[in-house]
Amino acid sequence: MNAIIEHESKGRIRLRCLQKQMSLAQADLLEAWFQKIGGVVRVTVHERTRCIIIQYQGDRTKILDAVRKFSWEQAEQTISLPDYSSRQLNREFQEKLVGKVTMKVACTLFLPAPLRIARILLHAIPFAGRGLRCLFDRKMKVELLDAISIGVSVVRKDFSTAGSVMFLLEIGELLEEWTRKKSIQDLAQCMSLNVDRVWLRTPTEEVLVPISQVRAGDHVVVRVGGVVPVDGIVVEGEAMVNQASLTGESVPIPKHTDSAVYAGTIVEEGECVIEVKQAFGQSRYDQIITMIEQSEKMKSATENKAINLADKLVPYTFAGSVLSFLLTRNVTRALSVLMVDFSCALKLAMPLAVLSAMREAGKVHITVKGGKFLETIARANTIVFDKTGTLTHACPKVVQVIPFCGYDETEMLRLAACLEEHFPHSMANAVVEEAKQRGLVHEEYHTKVEYIVAHGIASMVGDERVLIGSSHFVFEDEQCVISPDDQEKFDALPGEYSHLYLAIDHKLAAVICIVDPLRDEASAVLHALRILEIKKTVMLTGDSAHTAAMIAAQVGIDEFCAEVLPEDKANYIQALQKEGHIVMMVGDGINDSPALSQADVGIAISDGAAIAQEISDITISGETLWDLVHLCRISTELMKRIHSNYRFVLWFNSMLIALGVAGILQPAVSATLHNLSTLGISLHSMTALTHSDQEKIE
Repeated sequence: MNAIIEHESKGRIRLRCLQKQMSLAQADLLEAWFQKIGGVVRVTVHERTRCIIIQYQGDRTKILDAVRKFSWEQAEQTISLPDYSSRQLNREFQEKLVGKVTMKVACTLFLPAPLRIARILLHAIPFAGRGLRCLFDRKMKVELLDAISIGVSVVRKDFSTAGSVMFLLEIGELLEEWTRKKSIQDLAQCMSLNVDRVWLRTPTEEVLVPISQVRAGDHVVVRVGGVVPVDGIVVEGEAMVNQASLTGESVPIPKHTDSAVYAGTIVEEGECVIEVKQAFGQSRYDQIITMIEQSEKMKSATENKAINLADKLVPYTFAGSVLSFLLTRNVTRALSVLMVDFSCALKLAMPLAVLSAMREAGKVHITVKGGKFLETIARANTIVFDKTGTLTHACPKVVQVIPFCGYDETEMLRLAACLEEHFPHSMANAVVEEAKQRGLVHEEYHTKVEYIVAHGIASMVGDERVLIGSSHFVFEDEQCVISPDDQEKFDALPGEYSHLYLAIDHKLAAVICIVDPLRDEASAVLHALRILEIKKTVMLTGDSAHTAAMIAAQVGIDEFCAEVLPEDKANYIQALQKEGHIVMMVGDGINDSPALSQADVGIAISDGAAIAQEISDITISGETLWDLVHLCRISTELMKRIHSNYRFVLWFNSMLIALGVAGILQPAVSATLHNLSTLGISLHSMTALTHSDQEKIE
C-alpha cells in the first residue's frame, strides 16, 4: 500500500492512503484486514479523507511492514465482508437526513405560498392513510393521533403547523429507524459466525485449511460436535443437525444426501460431507439479523410490559385531547395534547437499551442471544460450573504418558492425538498439543471415529478396536482389562492428575496424565459474584471425587458433585429449580449441553465445543472468568436503566400534556419536545452501561 505517516505518537499512527478515493467497501476491508494483525488494538478508517488510524501495542516496525505488504487483491481473498455494512448504513441515513432538512429549508424559502400549501397537502396523504387504516382495523394507535392532529391543522388552514408537525415526525421516524438498525447491525456483527479452519476433502485426503481458502463447489467434512461453516448440500453421509439458532426447532433434524445445511448449525450425531454453495458463511449474517428482528420470544418481560403499556396509553392520550377541547374550547390546546404520546419512547427506548446491552457485551466477546436472558441473569441467585475448561484453564497440559502392554510411549501419544484432533474439547486439545510439541505427525490411519458423549472415543485401526476416554468408559462400559503384569504399575498412577485411558483390542495400552491448572482468577470471581447477589455456587464434574474436592476447596465452591454423567448434571439443575433457584450454568463441552439447555440461562465458553455454544443462551470468552462478573454487571445496570427510562418517559410526557392543556405549549413545540425527548432517551439507551470493559469488583 502506498501511504504516508501524517502523525505519530506512542502506540498510535495516523496514515493517509495515497489513492484518489476510497469506497465504503474498501474502508471496511482495510479495517477488517488490519484487525487481524498481531499487536493491533484498534483500527479506524475514514473513507472520505482516506486516513487510517492504527492503535497498537508492541513493535512499530511490524505494523509498518504490514502496511507496506498490504494489497487489495490479497485482502479480498482472505477477508470476507458481510453483505451489510455499518459504514454504509450510516452514510445512507446521513444522506436521507441531509436531504430532508435541505428540502424543508428550500421549500420554506423559495416556494410560493400556493405551491407550498399544495406540497403540504400532498405530503399529508400518507399520514391520513395510516390513520384511516387504524380506524378500519379498530385499533387506537399513535398513527391515528398523528393523522388527527395534521388533519385538524389542515382544516383550520394552519398549514405551517401541519408542515412542521409532519417534518418533525419524519425526522423522528428516520432517527428512530437509524438507531434501531444500527443497534441490530452492531449486535449481528458480534454474533456472526467465526470459524477459522475447516476439514477440506481433496481427491487424495482430508486437509485442515483456513476457511478463507474454501470456495463454492469444494467439499467440506463436518463431524459430530462440529459447526457447519458454510451453506451447502450434503453429498455424502448422514447427520442429525441442530438448527435451533436459525429455525427455533428444538429437535435435531436428520440430514442425508441432497439435504440443505446452513452455516452456524451444529452436527449433533454422525458426520457428513458438504458441497459448498456459499463460502465463508456470509448468509449467516443475514440469518442472524432475521433472527434478532423476528425473535419476539427473546424479548424480556420488562420490554413486553413497556410495549403493552405504550399501546394501552394511546386511547388515554386521545381522550385527554378530547377532554381538553371540551373544557377549554381551544383547538390549539387539544392539538398540543395529541402531539404527545407515550408509545414512541416506550416502544423504542426499552428494546434499544436491551440491544445496546447485548452489543456492549459483544464488544468484550460476550454473545447474548436474547434480551430475556439478560433479565434472567439479573434475577439469578445460583450459578453452576463445569470444572474442566471452565473453573480450570481451557488448555490443560499433558505431563506424562504411561504405556502398558509393552507399547511405545511415543506411538501411544501419536495414536491418541490422531483420535482426539476431531473433537474440540480441552482435554483433547491437550493431547493434540503435546503431540505437536514433540513433533509427532499423526496422519489419519484409523477408520470412522465414533464419539460417545461424556465417555470417550472409539475407532478401528486395522482389525483392532481402539478406545480413549474415561475410566468408566474404558473399564466398565467397554470391559477392557489390565494386564496382570501391569497391575502394580497401574495402581501407582499419580493421583494428583486427571487420567485419559487408551485401550487397544480391549486391553489397556496407555494412561495419559493431564494437569488441569486452576484459573488464577477463579476464587476472586466467585467472591465478586457473591457481591452481585449470587447466593449459591455449585461445581459438577465427571472427574474423580478426590480431584473435585481439591478444586472446590481451592476456589471456595459451596457444593460439588463428582463423577456425574451429562443427564446427572441436567437432573441436578432441575432439582435446584424445583427448590426455587434461578440457575445459571457455565460449561464448555459436549457433555455440558443437557445442563446448559436445562438451566434458566446456559453460558458456554467460546473455545469449547461448538454444540455447547449453539445450545447455550450466552457465550463468553475463554480467556477469563471475569467476563461472568462483567455480564452480571451489564444485566444489573440494564434493568436499572430500563426502570429509569420508564419513569422518565411517563413523567416528561405527562408534563408536556399538562403544559399543552394549560396553553403554554403550541402543537409544534409539543411535537418538537416530544420527538427530542424520544431521540434523547433512545441515544441515552445506546450509551455504555459500564465504564470499564474489565472492571472488577473487589
